[in-house]
Amino acid sequence: MNMKLYRRIVVAVLSALSLAGCAATGGKAAADSTAVEPETVPPPVFEADSAYAYLKRQVDFGPRVPNTDAHRLTGQWLASELTRHGAVVTEQKATLTAFDGTQLMATNIMGRFNPSADDRVLLLAHWDCRPWADEDPDSKRHNDAVDGANDGASGVAVLLEIARLIKESGSSRGIDILFLDAEDWGTTNDDDSWALGAQYFMAHLPDGGNYRPSAAILLDMVGGKNATFCREYFSQKSAPGIADAVWATARAAGYGDYFPNRMGGAVTDDHVKLIEGGIPAIDIIDYRPGDGFNPTWHTVSDNLDNIDPATLKAVGQTLTNYLLAH
Repeated sequence: MNMKLYRRIVVAVLSALSLAGCAATGGKAAADSTAVEPETVPPPVFEADSAYAYLKRQVDFGPRVPNTDAHRLTGQWLASELTRHGAVVTEQKATLTAFDGTQLMATNIMGRFNPSADDRVLLLAHWDCRPWADEDPDSKRHNDAVDGANDGASGVAVLLEIARLIKESGSSRGIDILFLDAEDWGTTNDDDSWALGAQYFMAHLPDGGNYRPSAAILLDMVGGKNATFCREYFSQKSAPGIADAVWATARAAGYGDYFPNRMGGAVTDDHVKLIEGGIPAIDIIDYRPGDGFNPTWHTVSDNLDNIDPATLKAVGQTLTNYLLAH
């Protein structure tokens, strides 16, 4: 992803619920009048260990760079996992041309839960890896592929665990999970060279081109140590209500330190392609104002050693509460 920096102050709006109770006074033969309150069902518990296992499984395949065996095998596994969790799975296969002329054999993988539900929420993450560690401090490593433990595998891992929880909870909500390909084969100063899978998805929307989720939430780099998820500029401009709700949910769950109520940067990521196509979308991404992306970004250090299950928990439980609390 490519980054441009803007700043804006946003104040989140919190809502509170109040419950009124009734009391009956005694009489000779007074009938009880007992108010029956609707049962409150707590959201499922997001299991960080399970998410970490999903993350590790991806890394164990090797760098998921398009046109490699690791990439092909990972794609097959992702489709099978979504199917195992009860989703109706479809795949978009395409040959996409990268900025350097490379023909990328790409696959977008979509799992749909309760496909007959009209109102739908789209959750997405990219599953491919950066072909080069071009941000590594050691220039001799710049041609090495990146493990993508955080940049790629973390978002996918959180969504796979959420897929498991959707099945276990029996939720009737219309939720779609989309794993986008060919996001990370981009070059500086060419925004259109990034997010090739997202571009293809928007040009070939499901439902005969009529697919229009009411909200889309992108996860990117959501497993790193000391992560900070500030509000992203394009997200705030496109869908401030969604951002307000997610950040308020994070604070209510005790994860306000991970989700500070302040603006970060403007990040050219998969969600921008959705926004351009009229879909309200936000990006939950680790970007630290003044420091930039997570320090392992596009380096050989983006590996399992630099993943923190507590970060996966903070993002995963926040999203679970937002989607499945009722």
